[in-house]
Amino acid sequence: MRTFLRIALAVVAALLLFFGYTLVSTGYFRSIEPEFDGRVLDSVALAGAEDITIARADSFAIVSATDRRGFPAPPQEPGGLYLIDLGTRDFAPVPLTTAFTRPFAPHGISLFKTEGGYRLMAINHAGGRHSIEVFSVQDRKLRHLRTLTHPSMVSPNDLVMVGEDRFYFTNDHGFAGGVGKTVEDFAGLPLSTVVYYDGEDYREVAGGIAYANGIAYDPRRELLYVAALRRFSVKVYSVGKDGSLSHIEDIPCGTGVDNIELDEAGNLWIGAHPNLLRFIAYAKGKRDIAPSEVIRVEYRKPGDFTVERLYLEDGRGMSGSSVAVPWGNLLLVGNVMDEKFLVLERNLPASPR
Repeated sequence: MRTFLRIALAVVAALLLFFGYTLVSTGYFRSIEPEFDGRVLDSVALAGAEDITIARADSFAIVSATDRRGFPAPPQEPGGLYLIDLGTRDFAPVPLTTAFTRPFAPHGISLFKTEGGYRLMAINHAGGRHSIEVFSVQDRKLRHLRTLTHPSMVSPNDLVMVGEDRFYFTNDHGFAGGVGKTVEDFAGLPLSTVVYYDGEDYREVAGGIAYANGIAYDPRRELLYVAALRRFSVKVYSVGKDGSLSHIEDIPCGTGVDNIELDEAGNLWIGAHPNLLRFIAYAKGKRDIAPSEVIRVEYRKPGDFTVERLYLEDGRGMSGSSVAVPWGNLLLVGNVMDEKFLVLERNLPASPR
């Protein structure tokens, strides 16, 4: 009997520790006080604008949108890619994929400048299958080139191009589904990966990541950034000539980091989920809203970085922020499954005379 009681007490203690760890590590106890030095310039009606990227030289943005209100949405609603003209104050999204007749539920996207225009890649989850759709962008028009599939695409989330035919992508889970995926989520198990495609072969180049999410590449410093959403941190890697990655350090961010975009100076702009459990409840339809947050990370060198919170609210303005892209004093903020995304206008400090 005593042995049984000891075992029972040990099990109860372990469960309490597990639940306590889950609550703390997902930001459950964090208070959400609205914070933003600026105003909402526009609210653009487009469901599930999960990822946004900018062609700075040509003043336009590409938005990846999929209606995910039926989370986990098998089958997902048809999605699409949209163009936003940043040369005007009219942020109406222009559909780019109306001629793309295959099932399309886009997720992470990446844009790469070429001599004749741009190459665009989008992760596609249509029909519960994973692929990467490759497009060319010329004169702000899209043309589908090919579809990439591979067994390494276990649960692809985001990708970043480092050449016309070379890219990295994140698998946000080690398990594709079932109990394993659920345990992985709540226990924060570091089972997700980064895969590199060199134009011919796929190979895993990083592992041991707790929910690998957004990914970004700084070509000037040859650094790769990966959001570890479940650990509230960004992992920093140096990139080898053969595409291999060497881990440098983790940047603690204090929030559930999602997609990463870089500005001209190499700073990281990240849409984030400050309370993951509240976001999961929202995504499953058990809550009406979920908080949104935007942070900027200035990474100077190993051990020398600054994390700045720019925007925080409880979800009444927009729920479930997933990406933040700066354009001058404007900030385009997308989300996982809200019915609109926001264009924020920041109050920038006056330039010294």
